[in-house]
Amino acid sequence: MGMPSVLKHFATFIDGTSYVGEVQEITPPKLTRKMEEFRAGGMRAPVDIDHGMEKLEAEITSGGWLKDVLKQFGKSTVDGVPLRFTGAAQRDDTGEYMAIEIFMRGRWQEIDPGAGKSGDASEFKAKMTLNYYRLVIDGEDICEIDAINMIEKFGGTDLLEKVRSILGV
Repeated sequence: MGMPSVLKHFATFIDGTSYVGEVQEITPPKLTRKMEEFRAGGMRAPVDIDHGMEKLEAEITSGGWLKDVLKQFGKSTVDGVPLRFTGAAQRDDTGEYMAIEIFMRGRWQEIDPGAGKSGDASEFKAKMTLNYYRLVIDGEDICEIDAINMIEKFGGTDLLEKVRSILGV
């Protein structure tokens, strides 16, 4: 019987600036495939056809206003803001730590400064739409998605390498 690796410590870096002590939560992108049901004559059941991935989004929540994030809101390029997450997850049965690192690039889609009330902490939220996502666990590349450059790697296998070769890109 084992115990899960639980995130116990993390740091967030936005455009190279550390937000240790400010960002209290990060929601990495959900990986979702765009599927379309298909059934032709002679098929006993429909199957889903894979049409690639859905849009990638990430969100951060901080305990107060992030002035630099507000200033970055007008970035016009799809990769205008780099966001990096580093985390240490620990198993309570063995005490072992697992290193988690997420690299993302995108631009802010939505900023919610929350409500302001005297004497109460505010909750500042910012959502980013991504064009790049890379997950590394204990130094091993788990996945890399680069929407613009047609790169989609999982477990070291580049799913679009042949497609790029066929297209000559």
